[in-house]
Amino acid sequence: MAMAFKMATTGMWVTDECKNSFMEMKWKKVHRYIVFKIDEKSRLVTVDKVGGPGESYDDLTASLPIDDCRYAVFDFDFVTVDNCRKSKLFFIAWFVVFPTCLVPYIILFNLIYI
Repeated sequence: MAMAFKMATTGMWVTDECKNSFMEMKWKKVHRYIVFKIDEKSRLVTVDKVGGPGESYDDLTASLPIDDCRYAVFDFDFVTVDNCRKSKLFFIAWFVVFPTCLVPYIILFNLIYI
């Protein structure tokens, strides 16, 4: 007997730009990375920055803010020991880290991204 699972809903919505950018990255290899941001007022996930195919992981980390949270997807290309070219997509959750005296504020600040 097949079981049906209900997915929890968070009230978040993903814009068409996010979906289209991800599909272009996955299938057409147009982007090296995509950085996503949550708009707290509208509860929409939007594209914050897109990296071109020639950019690197260092470019991604340089584009992430030090004072705000983000999600990112990075397309990592590599060559196996059998000399086969492969690619893997990595999902990255970027969180803000503050001194321990601010821990209660960090929880509230990061809660929307968890």
